[in-house]
Amino acid sequence: MIGTAALLGAALLGAPAQQAKAATPGSGVLDDGHKSVTWQSPVYAAGTVGDPGKCPAAADDPDNKVCDRFDLKVSVPDGYWDDNPEGGVPVSIEWAKQPTDDFDMYVFDDAGKQVAASAGTADPEATVIPKADGTYHVVVVPYDVHDNSFVGKAYLPETTDAGDLTSFTGKDGSYTIGAGALKARADFLTGGQLRLQADPSGTFSDPAGSQIVRKQPALDKHTSSFDAGAYYGIRSAGAVLRVYKKPLRFGLYKADNRTRIWQEDKPLRWSTGGMRQSLERGKDEQFFGGGEQNGSFSHRDKTVYVANNTNWNEGGYNNSQPFYLSSAGYGVYRNTFAPGVYDFGPSVHAGQQERRLDAYYFLGDAKKVIGGYTSLVGKPFMPPVYGLEPGDADCYLHNANQGERHTLDALKVADGYVDNQLPLGWMLVNDGYGCGYENLAETSKGLQDRGAEMGLWTQDGIDKLADQVKAGQRVAKLDVAWVGNGYGMSLDACDKAKAGIEDNSDARGFVWMPVSWAGAQRCGVLWSGDQKLSWDFVRWQIPTYAGATMSGIAYNTGDVGSIYSHDAKMYARDLQAKTFLPAIMTMDGWARDMTTGQKINQQPWVDGEPYTSINRKYLQLRERLLPYLYTLSAEAAKTGVGGVRPLYLEYPDDPQTLGANAKYEYLAGDDFLVAPVYKDSDTRDGIYLPKGTWTDYWTGKTYHGPTTVDGYHAPLDTLPLFVKSGAVVPMWPKGTTSYKSRDVHELDWDVYPQGRSSYTLYEDDGVTRDFAKGASATQRVTVDQGKHATEVNVGASKGSYKNKPDARAYRFTVHGEGAPHRVSVEGRTLPRVASADALAAAGSGWYYDADTGVTTVKTARQSLDRDFTVTLRR
Repeated sequence: MIGTAALLGAALLGAPAQQAKAATPGSGVLDDGHKSVTWQSPVYAAGTVGDPGKCPAAADDPDNKVCDRFDLKVSVPDGYWDDNPEGGVPVSIEWAKQPTDDFDMYVFDDAGKQVAASAGTADPEATVIPKADGTYHVVVVPYDVHDNSFVGKAYLPETTDAGDLTSFTGKDGSYTIGAGALKARADFLTGGQLRLQADPSGTFSDPAGSQIVRKQPALDKHTSSFDAGAYYGIRSAGAVLRVYKKPLRFGLYKADNRTRIWQEDKPLRWSTGGMRQSLERGKDEQFFGGGEQNGSFSHRDKTVYVANNTNWNEGGYNNSQPFYLSSAGYGVYRNTFAPGVYDFGPSVHAGQQERRLDAYYFLGDAKKVIGGYTSLVGKPFMPPVYGLEPGDADCYLHNANQGERHTLDALKVADGYVDNQLPLGWMLVNDGYGCGYENLAETSKGLQDRGAEMGLWTQDGIDKLADQVKAGQRVAKLDVAWVGNGYGMSLDACDKAKAGIEDNSDARGFVWMPVSWAGAQRCGVLWSGDQKLSWDFVRWQIPTYAGATMSGIAYNTGDVGSIYSHDAKMYARDLQAKTFLPAIMTMDGWARDMTTGQKINQQPWVDGEPYTSINRKYLQLRERLLPYLYTLSAEAAKTGVGGVRPLYLEYPDDPQTLGANAKYEYLAGDDFLVAPVYKDSDTRDGIYLPKGTWTDYWTGKTYHGPTTVDGYHAPLDTLPLFVKSGAVVPMWPKGTTSYKSRDVHELDWDVYPQGRSSYTLYEDDGVTRDFAKGASATQRVTVDQGKHATEVNVGASKGSYKNKPDARAYRFTVHGEGAPHRVSVEGRTLPRVASADALAAAGSGWYYDADTGVTTVKTARQSLDRDFTVTLRR
């Protein structure tokens, strides 16, 4: 759980006439004649309240004894912010005395809507009022202070443009460019990357150092330059950078020097605290990225903010990243911890709130760009297999919502999962402000006996992590209250928390965090924060997590059913929507029933039937699919591309994948299309199926794409789910509820034949870091559908890992072919049985279900050292 900043109502803000008397002055103006304003707060002897929602109304706190208020009026001409590097009015507060104190700043418009905030632990706290024009109220909460005050500042940023080129020198991959006081440098790097830096001070700096980019790529020395008259050209194997002379501008072209990748339409522009790059926008050019952008995945004609943000709802961006990707064949990462504003309008303006440019450009299609970006800042981490199982979180010690309890009471909840045959991979047992813990080793042992691992939430640091891990902790959840303003401190905390688990055990680090930055994909699950349940909540989360994949974020998720509100039907639908996400968690102990208003827990069985059975259906399906999801994790760790994908990523030439229908569905890998129900309805309209043949997972009905399906019947127990023909899907046996108790001597394959297709399964021990030393195995299954027979070839398992079985039985479910007249394994005919029950009792054989059109084939155990072929002859 993390704290939330409530919106202030009109009573709290008060009318502007009720001016704050203790701030000196209590108000200020920014306009053509007033470029900046400062104010001094009163001295606060101690912290007062935790968030602005607890600040009294202005009339009840005229001397600002509880919260400081400053009224700011901004008046600028129309269009002032359209091409300004900072994109709005920068506002900051700074306290030189006792910098470890904590003031938090919130900005509200005149209607009481929060428009900006900075609520970390940093000194200074800084934010930007986007496209400011009108009256605003800066409210500062003395959260944790000791006889301290602050100075506030706001200003209108004024701009300067780069002039004409004055110098150009360089060779061997590195070139220095001058335009008066502005100095720029272009470095061509191995891997086809370009790093472009510019600074009007005439010197280059790298404030981020090695914190984000752990190791700088080497220079690609195989470059040359030439003078083309209007510009200098720098040629590498894959691209040409044009350096225009009057004025200095840059353009990147393919190796033919004719095909534009990107082109500046205006020179670089900088202000007091920012710099922007302005680019021409292609006719059909699309933009993605920016990290987690709540409710969005495609950004053409939109403005994307990249900054510290604790708005957990639609429009928020708490896990944003200074990276975007273009359909024109490039992506760009701004190497900084500074906030940014990316306006993808008719002229693309990408600005960062620092007076320098430091940008890495990656070339290629979307997957190649994501791979290049994550090679630079860190590939997604490889999670333990229990991290892909459902998690559960609550405070079990001194919980005001639940009454007096003890940490060991978590075991009773774990028993509920076992008793209800519901998978559970891990539990956070102290998730709540002020919640401590006791009996860690005993709690950890009890959870392990029930198939789960113990996790701990941290409110104030990770200094005790070593001892906690030795007592059994295997999951760490970080808190917004101490990781700073979402930049350096949060990334450092994520890296250290992961390392803390790994340095004190043989386990893989598994970390959750709510505020992050570029590079966090290498160490943690990025969690979208505290939200309230509604049908809109179910809706906007769908494009959020698929869109995050476009920034190389492989693990992005939110609480099943939210944290504060509960409704049985919405919970079930949200769980269905999140079934194929790489990580899921239920947050207990904080919700109230939306109908009765009573406190209610949120475990998947609390609503009784039919909800328990519906939730079990999807959690067990997820558990069975863990071999598929785990292989996607291994792919993400290698390529940077996560398993949850917007349709565009796999079908970039289909414009419908950018439409309103495709926005609210996603792909799980290449094979599954998930179209969640996000309304109170048993009918799903507007399901877009791209090119290919798609099979309804539940009914076996096939659809030929591209097509849009309306009127799909989806009662509460049905998630619209489609499988692409050619899919070969590995699954654990039916009834599996834990990776620990699964039958390692059986593996199922769900097969949807179409022509020739294949799948390569990845396996390791699932827990330790031995995989990084090569302790893993792969097994390739190839399906050939011919005119008279379908052959399924199961290759030998290549590689080894701890506790790898020597042999296993297989169960194949083959869809959509009609009844075969003979089924054989390596030429040996298998017996046909009369029913599914008979097949379950048999050692091997096959059964055809005429109602579903599915043939199920069961083999005896086969050695993993050699391949074999199953033939279904028609």
